[in-house]
Amino acid sequence: MPASVDDAERFLRCLLGLPDQELRIEWLREHVQHEPPHLLAPLLDALIGSSEVGEPRAREALVTIALWAAGMASTSDLERLRQVALEQRLLSLQRVIRRVPTASLPPEGSEPRIPDYGTGRELTLGERRNLARRSGRQRFDALIKDPHPMVIRELLTNPKTTEDDVVRVAAARPARATSILAIASTRWLARRRVRMSVLQNPGSPLSVALPLVGLCTRSELLELMRSTDLPPLLRITAGELVDRRPPSTDAPGAGDPNAPGSVLQ
Repeated sequence: MPASVDDAERFLRCLLGLPDQELRIEWLREHVQHEPPHLLAPLLDALIGSSEVGEPRAREALVTIALWAAGMASTSDLERLRQVALEQRLLSLQRVIRRVPTASLPPEGSEPRIPDYGTGRELTLGERRNLARRSGRQRFDALIKDPHPMVIRELLTNPKTTEDDVVRVAAARPARATSILAIASTRWLARRRVRMSVLQNPGSPLSVALPLVGLCTRSELLELMRSTDLPPLLRITAGELVDRRPPSTDAPGAGDPNAPGSVLQ
């Protein structure tokens, strides 16, 4: 059953009335858990569809939906919505929450190399986590290369960590899926440069990358579509959106939630 205009407007008003992205994601998570999926899925599909053709408030709401799906949603909540999206052929919603086979996750070595922290010995996991949480800039080069997701999670909360640091983690080749999954569960994924680093990394988990495709401008979609080293499903999704994305979304700041005046702030 299609979502009514009144329901969509009420949803947008409640979501966009919250002052920051963390509160919006938490509100959406609670809403998904308590709203029947056969009612919520068509509503989300309608909003995502409006965002695909450039409706400003819907594009702003899509930031929350995409960040939630990429790193904050539970598997059970996603599965309930996917089932309805498949049954009702809700194509816009399907593009954001596509089921990704486990086999698509890039393999990681069983014994990753621990960076040299300059101490003359290999530090324990606890020591590395403590450094990531409290260290000054002098240890960041080693911390950024650390393969353990618990170290990366601590580093992402360090007040001295910058956007450039997170971009380096997201862009590292070969990609370490656990590090990108750690980024997806933080505020950093709301930054355009971090998102694009995730999207442009061939080893990024599709469960993180696919929900973010809809936040791209038309020129960014074309870039993804033409990148032969990216997974086919990511390029196909970008191609599906290219014709729906108006050229006006390539204006300065469009698609960047941190840019002044952007509808995605």
